[in-house]
Amino acid sequence: MKMPSLILTALVALSPVTALQADVDFHKQAEALSKKYVIADLHVDVPYRLEEKYEDVSHATHSGDFDHPRAVKGGLDAPFMSIYIPAKIEAEGGDSTAVANKLIDGVEKMVADSPDKFALAKSVKEVQANFKKGLISLPMGMENGSPIAGDLKNLRHFYDRGIRYITLSHSLSNHISDSSYDKNRPAQGLTAFGKKLIKAMNEIGMMIDVSHISDQAFDDVMAISKAPVIASHSSARHFTPGFERNMSDDMIKKMAAKGGVIFINFGSTFVSQTSLQNYTAYKKALDAFLKENNLKADSEQAKAFTKDYRAKTPFEFADLEVVLNHFDHVVKIAGIDHVGIGSDYDGVGDSLPTGLKDVSTYPALIAGLLQRGYSESDIEKILSGNLFRVWQQISDHGQGD
Repeated sequence: MKMPSLILTALVALSPVTALQADVDFHKQAEALSKKYVIADLHVDVPYRLEEKYEDVSHATHSGDFDHPRAVKGGLDAPFMSIYIPAKIEAEGGDSTAVANKLIDGVEKMVADSPDKFALAKSVKEVQANFKKGLISLPMGMENGSPIAGDLKNLRHFYDRGIRYITLSHSLSNHISDSSYDKNRPAQGLTAFGKKLIKAMNEIGMMIDVSHISDQAFDDVMAISKAPVIASHSSARHFTPGFERNMSDDMIKKMAAKGGVIFINFGSTFVSQTSLQNYTAYKKALDAFLKENNLKADSEQAKAFTKDYRAKTPFEFADLEVVLNHFDHVVKIAGIDHVGIGSDYDGVGDSLPTGLKDVSTYPALIAGLLQRGYSESDIEKILSGNLFRVWQQISDHGQGD
C-alpha cells in the first residue's frame, strides 16, 4: 500500500530529530558504561614522555595525551604505563637495564606523590581493588626487551618490579627478536636467547607482546609459547596492506585460537592507509633532504623543512569511525573475546584520530560501539574483560600472583 504523502512528509521531517535523540542516548549510555566498568588501555607512553619533559600528571597538563583530570573524565582506570626503551640504546652499547629501572622509579614516584589518585597494580585483583577505591591503577609493560640484556635473572627482576608484559623488540632487531621495522633480520625470527626467553616468560607468568616483532618472529613465538600471547598496541593489517607493524588476518586468527588478544592502536597511520601513505611520502622527502644536506633529524633546518612540507601537504588524520572499523574487523574474523584497547597515547605524537585525541575520549569510542550494535557485555569485554581473562590465564599458567 502506498503511504499517504502527508504522513510520509511528516516522518521525513521527524527523522533527523529521532536520529539526534538516538545520538544523545548513545552518549549518555557511553558515559554510564565508562564509569560502570574498568577501562584498561594496554599502552600509554607516559613514563618516557615525562623523562623527556617532566610535568605533574596528577594535575591538568598543557601537553601530552594523559593526565589525571582527563583520565577521570574519560573513565580510564588502568592505563598500562609503557616502560619504553629506545632501540638505539642497545644498538649503541648503552645500558638499557638502567634506563628501564629509572623509568619504573618514575612510575613508583607518581604513585608515592599522589596516593589519593594513583596506585600500582601487579595483578587483575589489584586493578579491581583499586577501581573500587576510586584509584587509577598504573600497571606496567616493557616496550622493547633490551633491558633483559641476555640474562634471565633480569626477567625475574623486572617481574618483581611490576612489569607484566614485554614487547620483545622495538624499531630495531635486538638480542631477542627481529623487528618489523628493521630491514635487517639477523635472527630470521627469534634469536636462540629469545626462544629461551619465551619459555621463561611462560614459566613466570609474564605476558608476551608480539607488537613490533617481525612476522617470522611471531611464528616462532606461536610455535613455542604454551600460554596465550597479546599484541599490546597493534591494528589490523587488512586496512594497511604491506604494513608489517600491524597484524594480518591469519596472525590475528592464530593468536585468538590460543586465547590471545589484540589491543587496537589508535594512531592514524596504524588505522588508515591514506594516512600511512601521507606519512610515508613525507618521511621519504625528509630523508632525502637530510641526506642531500648532511643534516640530522633534530636540526633546525629539518624542522623548517617539515613546517614547509606540512603547510603544503597537511597530515591526513583518521577518525573515530576508521578506528571502529578495526574493532569490527577483529570481531568478525576472531570473535569478541579477542580485542581490546591499546591506544598508544603519548606514543604516536600528533597523529591521533579526530574524536580520540586524548584519554578523555573513551566515552566517544564506547558510543561508537553502541551505535554499531555492540551489547553491554561485548563492550565490557573490550574495555577490560578480555584483558582480565588473558592476564589471569597467563598468570595462572606461570607462577602467577
